Amino acid sequence: QLLELLMLCNRNKFLLVIGLVPGKKYNKITFPILSPDPATNKDVHFLNYPIYVGGNKGRGQIYPDGTKSNNMVYNATTVDIVSKIIRKEKGGYEITITDALDGRQVADIIPPRPDLLVSEGESIKLDQPLTSNPNVGGFGQGDVEIVLQDPLRVQGICSFWHLLFWTNLFSS
Repeated sequence: QLLELLMLCNRNKFLLVIGLVPGKKYNKITFPILSPDPATNKDVHFLNYPIYVGGNKGRGQIYPDGTKSNNMVYNATTVDIVSKIIRKEKGGYEITITDALDGRQVADIIPPRPDLLVSEGESIKLDQPLTSNPNVGGFGQGDVEIVLQDPLRVQGICSFWHLLFWTNLFSS
């Protein structure tokens, strides 16, 4: 299965997001990094370049496209009485909240996994939690540096060390 790799924002094309992915299946992710070529791009130099990687478990409250995930608390989008709760076939709920004054109805859709905290006939307030918080939490981070090295310099230093070794070996 291929994972989707998205740019976090257009402003900085080097900030990438992978996921959401199931943690049990993808507890380790390896992806290739294409190094720039200083011979073709004069803005690139042989230096140390840092790479920062972070991973969240259970904290994916919002997908990169802005929609909510099922790892967060869902709150009421209006105030009044929970008139109907429909359990969906594939999991999750549709909660209908009815305004007692004008009869206007608002449906809040809850995806599978969070547990409901409200019941039919209950009076609720704006932004009152409708579900428990299923967020298990956890964060991991790693820092590493990559050295962009000229192959001729590496060969040169290896030749120099080789020469030093043989010189020291036969000079004693």
